[in-house]
Amino acid sequence: MQYGICNLGIVPIRIEPTDTSEMVTQALYGDYFKVLEQRRNWSRIRFAYDNYEGWIDKKQFLEIDASQYADLSRANINLSKDLVEFVTDDSDHLYPIPAGSNMNGLKLLGHHFDGLTLTSKSPKENIVKSSFLYLNSPYLWGGKTPFGIDCSGFTQMVYKLNGYKIQRDASQQAKQGEPLSFIEESEPGDLAFFDNAEGNITHVGIIMENNYIIHAHGRVRIDRLDHSGIYNIDRNIHTHKLRVIKKIV
Repeated sequence: MQYGICNLGIVPIRIEPTDTSEMVTQALYGDYFKVLEQRRNWSRIRFAYDNYEGWIDKKQFLEIDASQYADLSRANINLSKDLVEFVTDDSDHLYPIPAGSNMNGLKLLGHHFDGLTLTSKSPKENIVKSSFLYLNSPYLWGGKTPFGIDCSGFTQMVYKLNGYKIQRDASQQAKQGEPLSFIEESEPGDLAFFDNAEGNITHVGIIMENNYIIHAHGRVRIDRLDHSGIYNIDRNIHTHKLRVIKKIV
């Protein structure tokens, strides 16, 4: 078994081993993983954080050994907090990194960081506050940063920035936590899930106070939430049908 760590700010993870393949998620700086398979210039990986799998270009990560992987797995929370920051190497070259990058690999990568970090869990009431960091970020399938993010990448990253671990896809996240029967039972920071005509979970957002929801749809935006689903304030229509509300924290 081989292992790796992302030594760049934002790296695409694809469904097939080619640059033209669909991006299903992203590796952020400091993310580490197991290498499951190799094909020419590509490696199929499984992230330690959420067990998500995909293909990464071999030029866009650094190989590490089993003991280094184990050390990273045992380390405490240590994430960059600001929207955009940078790390430097010994030659003072800059590497831009997004919010939620893992700082536990700094020594291993020979990098230095002077920014703000998250080192412990935050209270639940901070989840909605953190979500505003991504407000108006454009929607990007597979994205996990303020420069492009999808609905479940948004919820995963907001929870991550508060020290809580949830899965990558909306359908996976919907299997976590405690279901609630009514919107009135929910609290700010709970997750609302929405399904399509076939009954498959395809969307997720973060519940706010007073029946509002923040979610990634075209961009990270705030809309109304009622028993039917999400009511788009700009278009004056319901855009998503409510399936279930989950209390994760």
